[in-house]
This record gives sequence, C-alpha cells and structure tokens, in this order.
Amino acid sequence: MLGMGNEGEACPFEFNFDPATFKVGDTISYRVTGSLEGFPFVGTLAEVHEEFVVISPGDPTTPDARYRGTRESRPLVQESEI
Repeated sequence: MLGMGNEGEACPFEFNFDPATFKVGDTISYRVTGSLEGFPFVGTLAEVHEEFVVISPGDPTTPDARYRGTRESRPLVQESEI
C-alpha cells in the first residue's frame, strides 16, 4: 500500500500483518489467486482459526460475503471463493 497516494501521504489503513496476533475485527491486507493475483485487497477478520481465517471484504453491495483465507501475514484467498 506504500506509494499509492501523494508523496508524504500515509496509507489510510492500519494493517495487522502478524498472524500470531490476528483477532476478529483486525484490518488485514489479503491476496487472491488466479486472474486477481497481484492486486492488494483490504478486509476485516470475521473469524480466526488455528489453520485459516474468514475475511469480510466490506463490500456494501454484498455485506454478508465471507472468504476463507490462509493464516499468514497476507492471507491468500482462492479465486473460486470470490
């Protein structure tokens, strides 16, 4: 997210990149496989499990959407989940 705004402008999000401290409500940056690979996405952790997380993408057009992702610094979501 660095360098995405004007020079000297801070990113408007504060991310948790430490999977050991993930908790429900944390804002995270996540990745998606396939045709969306390489694009950064922002979401909120809706559930945190030992092996995976459930991400709410915060899309107002689909407020109930939830994606299962890996539990790592930037969770990976399979494109088929989207």
